[in-house]
Amino acid sequence: MTKLLPGRAQVVIVGGGAVGCSVAYHLAHRGWRDVLLLERDQLTSGTTWHAAGLVGQLRATPNMTRLAQYGTELYGALEAETGQPTGFLQRGSIMLASSDGRMDEIRRAHSTANCFGLETHLLAPEEIQERWPLVDTEGVRGGIWLPKDGQINPADLTQALARGARQHGVTVRERTPVRGIRRANGRVAGVDTDEGTVEAEYVVNCAGMWGRELGRMADVDVPLHAAEHFYVVTENLAEPPGALPVLRDPDHAIYFKEDAGKLLVGMFEPVAKPWGMDGIPEDSSFTQLPEDWDHLAPQLEAAMERVPAVGEAGIQLFFNGPESFTPDDRYLLGETPELPGFFVASGFNSVGVQSAGGAGRVLADWIVDGHPPMDLSDVDIRRMLGFQNNRNYLHDRTVEGLGLLYAMHWPYRQYETARNVRRSPLHDRLAARGAAFGEAAGWERPDFYGDPGTTPTYDYSFGRPGWFEDHAAEHRAAREDLVLFDQSAFAKLLVQGPDAEAALQWVSSARVDVEPGRSIYTLLLNARGGIESDVTITRLDEERFLIVSPATAQRRDHEWLRANLSRDLHVTVTDTTSSEAVMGLMGPRSRDFLQALTGADLSNEACPFGHFVELDIGYARVRAVRMTYVGELGWELYVPTEFAAGVFDTIMGQADAPRLAGFHALHSLRTESGYRHWGHDITDEDDPLAAGLGFAVARDKDFIGREAVDALREQHRSKRLVSIRLDDPEPLLFHDEPIRLDGRIVGRTTSGRYGHSVGAAVALGWVEHPDGAHIDANFLEGDGFEVEVAGEPVAARLSLKPFYDPRRERVKG
Repeated sequence: MTKLLPGRAQVVIVGGGAVGCSVAYHLAHRGWRDVLLLERDQLTSGTTWHAAGLVGQLRATPNMTRLAQYGTELYGALEAETGQPTGFLQRGSIMLASSDGRMDEIRRAHSTANCFGLETHLLAPEEIQERWPLVDTEGVRGGIWLPKDGQINPADLTQALARGARQHGVTVRERTPVRGIRRANGRVAGVDTDEGTVEAEYVVNCAGMWGRELGRMADVDVPLHAAEHFYVVTENLAEPPGALPVLRDPDHAIYFKEDAGKLLVGMFEPVAKPWGMDGIPEDSSFTQLPEDWDHLAPQLEAAMERVPAVGEAGIQLFFNGPESFTPDDRYLLGETPELPGFFVASGFNSVGVQSAGGAGRVLADWIVDGHPPMDLSDVDIRRMLGFQNNRNYLHDRTVEGLGLLYAMHWPYRQYETARNVRRSPLHDRLAARGAAFGEAAGWERPDFYGDPGTTPTYDYSFGRPGWFEDHAAEHRAAREDLVLFDQSAFAKLLVQGPDAEAALQWVSSARVDVEPGRSIYTLLLNARGGIESDVTITRLDEERFLIVSPATAQRRDHEWLRANLSRDLHVTVTDTTSSEAVMGLMGPRSRDFLQALTGADLSNEACPFGHFVELDIGYARVRAVRMTYVGELGWELYVPTEFAAGVFDTIMGQADAPRLAGFHALHSLRTESGYRHWGHDITDEDDPLAAGLGFAVARDKDFIGREAVDALREQHRSKRLVSIRLDDPEPLLFHDEPIRLDGRIVGRTTSGRYGHSVGAAVALGWVEHPDGAHIDANFLEGDGFEVEVAGEPVAARLSLKPFYDPRRERVKG
């Protein structure tokens, strides 16, 4: 007899796939036993049951790789713990390079894996043949071998996680669909089911394809969309090859998994088929969709050429099942900004089984401890914006998203679908002047400029792309003359009210009790001293402050402020991003140009660094803030949106008008000048003192994180963020290249660009002293430092100060 549904639980998990059961398992292992998992039908009946069960470990970032490594360790021990077989086999995997570009990517992936502590080996074609005798290596340049990758039976894994959760007191209920989400006092309060309401302190959305619909029940955005996903299974092979590793041929969008003498061949075709445009049917369980041989013909033909045994054995099963994908191919994790207590772990983009172990662990830690256990910004749901839950947007992006999993991961690669969502008021003018646009948070931003009247080609390469010299010219113009950046995509948050100053004093590491007309750089720290964001705050008047941060931090910063500004104070936060355009006028000629244009006195005495003045440009009143992210004299011009085009025309109509510059130049300039970028160089795990940002942390006021930072002041710093320059002017740096000292890995780069002013690639990166001693300038002056670039060591110079204008004389001159 089925037991009655409990009337309350500390945590209710909605969804009984691998991820939901992993969250339940890990909550139980943290000692939280009052947990209820509700599955609308049967465990695994959504998408888990038809997953291929690949367990890879090398991911795009260090923390994502660590979570994948943890998952592999967990899966290897789960059967012994629970008594439930999982079918886990640690056979390894091989990725082929069928093009020169892919081989470059693999070499860099090998170096990145060294950074992350993951064992990999580069293979020649003949070595691939030895490990995978069925493969035809014609056209193969080489490959990479990951010996600790594996495969698992997804249904058995889920049952093992569920059993492990039950053994520690978790209640798992199948055939119990959730009909609604309860709210009370600004928080989630429980769920409604056909058997009644269950009150809860926390609700976790692990509903997979149904995650968006479940989010809508709570008035929460969970941007994901289902797509048809295909694989075929062969008949028994004539000569069973024995246990083979997983084989991936991403250049042909296919992979192969041997299982019981047959081959499963999966596809990630470049143009996908979105599914469920009108919502996922409630009764959609163990869903199989119609065959589509024509759609997969290119991939099937490639599979038969790469592994002829596929064609010789014949196809036993053509499988088509839906899976969910997010707009950026990264899953959605964490507490939702709209509803405290409502957590999400959904949208796993075909890597749900391999990600379930790590995602379940960190989400359980997040719930129990009240904060994420590591930097999870890659997958934090707060990166998403409301427009990304638009059904049309999701549909169109999903056409591309599935295929991007196996597409080339070029530096600076841009999405081709669901574009032109957000445009600055200058967009058409910039396009007419040859802008090549990139996308960030839906914004179309100029990345570089070609000739006016053209649409420049955005080609991709691990070497110097076709636009390298255009980028170099823009970079040099900023250093030597004058450029204009369209920075309208900046996130802008207006904090106002009688208590605005007191409220911001509490959340800001720097003092904000400055006179109106001042602009300061500050950090938003968490209680552990980690950097949640870095922003500028401009005091407009006694009760109004404008916070400016990167476009990609718009929602995260807004929600951080709302969550941490005292409710006892009279203060409001309003997102004013769309109300003002921003033009960055930067370069040594910026003062002379603006003074001649406006007649204003912009000398150091009249407008010092970190101050603003109001100027008349054309028919508009403009707020000119003396601030820079490129390491040169310059002003950010804040213009009401409706006046922006006129101001731009006035500036560009001058005989000595600035050169237009894009974001590639902006980032090469900021990297050369040592300016940090949140999410790359600094995160919520990082110590602001070790990051070189102690100047932005006050000693004479109280603020969130002060106690933690004060404790850090008493410690030596064996890990520090440094500037890096290669000795060889030819190689390029991007990110996550190993930093070596006398051959030993001591750190990694976090962001790299070509420094056209210093004549070599430059980067920022974290370095740890191999003996745990304090890192100072003397330690970094040694000759033994190298950066590993695509497997090759390149001599490098490291410094606590930037290699360009280390005293910031040009900024403040």
